Amino acid sequence: MPTITFSKKEKVLASFILVAALTRLLPHPPNFAPITGIALFSGYHFVNKRIALFIPLAVLFISDLFIGMHSLMPVIYMSFVLITAMGIYSKKLTFLLVLGASTSFFILSNLGAWYFYYPLTQEGLIQCFILALPFFANTLAGDLFYTSLLQFSFEKFIRTSLSHQN
Repeated sequence: MPTITFSKKEKVLASFILVAALTRLLPHPPNFAPITGIALFSGYHFVNKRIALFIPLAVLFISDLFIGMHSLMPVIYMSFVLITAMGIYSKKLTFLLVLGASTSFFILSNLGAWYFYYPLTQEGLIQCFILALPFFANTLAGDLFYTSLLQFSFEKFIRTSLSHQN
């Protein structure tokens, strides 16, 4: 079995992600969570893209063990594969990227909720999305908060550690 080694930078990235992941287990408003930030941050920064894809899924699975398993897990997990890919292919972590990731999650997760929990009619689809709108505000706020926190903190750490090396 091949050994995976992490650079100093990747160890720092992983520690930032671990701290963010732990916040999912703390009390928080509904949908105000770090997973999109973790997915975008991992995708953008990790050189090994398999690790980048694995990290948000591992964070989701481990925290779901504590929070609870649910029927939407396949839809949610695939949403975060897409979001991580968005981070992988982005040139920069921007407001528009986070907005796109949040919107993608909103659409995919609610299509899953509609399929599993609502009548499979136009009225059921509309009802599902209307009832989900209040959660979208928290999703977007959490995604912007955690993506910004991870990115700005990491940039600050890099600048500080580089200035101490000179």
